[in-house]
Amino acid sequence: MLKIKYFIQQSWLLIVSSFFFGLLIAATNYALSERIEWNKTEKSNNLTGALLPKTKPELAIELEIDSLGGKKEKVKIYKAVTKAGECIGWSFNAIGPGFQDKIELVVAVDKNFEKIAGFNVLASNETPRVGDRIKDDYYRDQFKSAPVDVLKLVKTGKPEKIDSEIVAITGATVSSEAVVKIINNSLLQIKKQMLEKGLISNDK
Repeated sequence: MLKIKYFIQQSWLLIVSSFFFGLLIAATNYALSERIEWNKTEKSNNLTGALLPKTKPELAIELEIDSLGGKKEKVKIYKAVTKAGECIGWSFNAIGPGFQDKIELVVAVDKNFEKIAGFNVLASNETPRVGDRIKDDYYRDQFKSAPVDVLKLVKTGKPEKIDSEIVAITGATVSSEAVVKIINNSLLQIKKQMLEKGLISNDK
């Protein structure tokens, strides 16, 4: 009993301070939530523009897919259109667990949902100079023009060859595999639903 009393006497300020600053952070986050979401959308649109140049993303539909964690999550699908109104592709955000924390990607595909246009990293906390090399061209370029199919991570191979095999980053296999899993999980579910809703077709 004396030990508990002594502990409270010595640590009450720390407990009160932690509670106060926790409330302050929560209130600040709530107050800035709209701004944070706007900034995130702007960054996502810019990354999409880099993958599908000279286009403007337009919200086409919101779908629900199974996340890698087993829960349902909503995904906004954007239609990338030119100034003339021609659709040249689609983009969406894809999220899943990485080595350190969640990885959030912006993924783009062609208008027929047959080939991957590429991906950009929207947010990640992977290990600097190791896992965060998923942002490097060496790794990302392997996805460009790869088929919208089940991608497979391999330890060795020809990274310049465009196919469904993605060569892992040396020393960062977990992060490399995380990206492949995230893209596989999202692509196949989204394509299936878009076919069902008539947004794309199997016609060449």
